[in-house]
Amino acid sequence: MGAEDRPSCADLPPLRLLAQDEDDLAILSAALQDAVIRRGDISWERRGRRLTLRLTRYRWEADAECARVLAAVQLGDVTSVRARGFPKSPDTMLELLALTYEPEVAPGGVFTFMFAGGADLQAQVECVDAVLADLTQSWPARGAPAHDEALEK
Repeated sequence: MGAEDRPSCADLPPLRLLAQDEDDLAILSAALQDAVIRRGDISWERRGRRLTLRLTRYRWEADAECARVLAAVQLGDVTSVRARGFPKSPDTMLELLALTYEPEVAPGGVFTFMFAGGADLQAQVECVDAVLADLTQSWPARGAPAHDEALEK
């Protein structure tokens, strides 16, 4: 499916994804690629065992209109969270590169949110329970995220 075959943002309903296995997580990661997030918009509810990230994601599923939307991703059954290389200021913006999952003792494992600049956030979970939901209508983006192909080779 080429960009000319994809629907426009105006025609797309808000994205709602539920991930319960590794195949689902690959789709979730693709939808989150190039999302931007303020460090202060990451919330771990220790008693509720939930990790929530409120972010602005690029709508890769839409055509070349270049749109972003406010969204949230939430992990359930979280037993611990670790951050590495995170800035101190809650207003610092981070760019999400990918979300990965490493299975451990079934059905548990570790989610890793990898950010540009080397920061990452890891969540130890008892099982795969992840949700992504768009929260607002989309708006025009300044441009599509660009990836340096020379770095990928």
